[in-house]
Order: sequence, then structure tokens, then C-alpha cells
Amino acid sequence: MVIMDATDTTLVQLLEENSRTPTVELAAMLELPAAEVEERIRTLQAGGVIRRFTAIVDRTRTDLGEVSAILELKVSPERDYGYDRLAERIARFDEVRSVRLITGTYDLHVLVTGRDMQAIARFVSEHIAPMERIRETATHIIMKSYKENGTLLLGRETGGERQPFSF
Repeated sequence: MVIMDATDTTLVQLLEENSRTPTVELAAMLELPAAEVEERIRTLQAGGVIRRFTAIVDRTRTDLGEVSAILELKVSPERDYGYDRLAERIARFDEVRSVRLITGTYDLHVLVTGRDMQAIARFVSEHIAPMERIRETATHIIMKSYKENGTLLLGRETGGERQPFSF
């Protein structure tokens, strides 16, 4: 575990807001030399706090044609391992974007992507549902994202138009 001071916490928040902020700007915001900011980032990366830098993509503005879904899974925990080994197994699929242990009716929350709804349905029925220890699945297709990782995706140019969806 990495012990973080208030400066590290602020640095992580700034990087979460925009991981492409130049080191010189981060240094000015934190009132530190740029070399120290770079060293703090390296330390946070080495400690596994910062895992990777990424972009938030508004897929509605692309021609990628990708569909996302939330899978909720009821799972029988494994003796001595709980949910960990099954969650790790699920996380290894390329279609899986995130896996979280949650409270409530379901145990695992899984975000998946696919070419279309049929690809997601096939993935769930062929790979997830048949797994030992999976007791129940619920699949929710994401129709529209309004905010991702703290970033609003809505622009004023939408004009309140309804999205055309058909099943």
C-alpha cells in the first residue's frame, strides 16, 4: 500500500480529471518543481496507485458501432477465495471492461462491450452464464451515456432529440 500525502491525493485527482495535463502545469498547480511532480507520478505508478493513463471517448460521435452492457451476476462464493478467483477469470475476457464486487441483490457488476447486442448476448450465454458458481445473470444494454468517469458527454447541440433505438 502506498502512503499518500495531501499533495499526492491532489495530484491523483488532477490526473483523473485530465491525464494529459503537462507536468509543468501540474507543478504550477501544486506549487512544486516539475521534477518532483514527475517523481511522485513514478512512485504512484510503481506502487500500483496509477495503473494507466486513458481517454474518455464519446462513442456516439464515432462510427465504431460498439454496444456496451452491464451484467449483474449472482455468484456462489468459493471457499477460501470468496469472489476473487471467479472475478479474475471473468476479467480476463477481452469483452470485459470492468468487474466490481457490489452490495445488494447481485454480487458482481460487469461492464462489457461488443459489436452489437447479439454479440453481447452470445458472450453472456456462451462464456459467462455457463461458468461454475454463476447462479443468475441480468443483462442491461446501455442505450446512452450521459457522464463517464466524471466527464459530461452531453453537448448543447443535441437539441433534446430522442435517440432512435429499435429491438
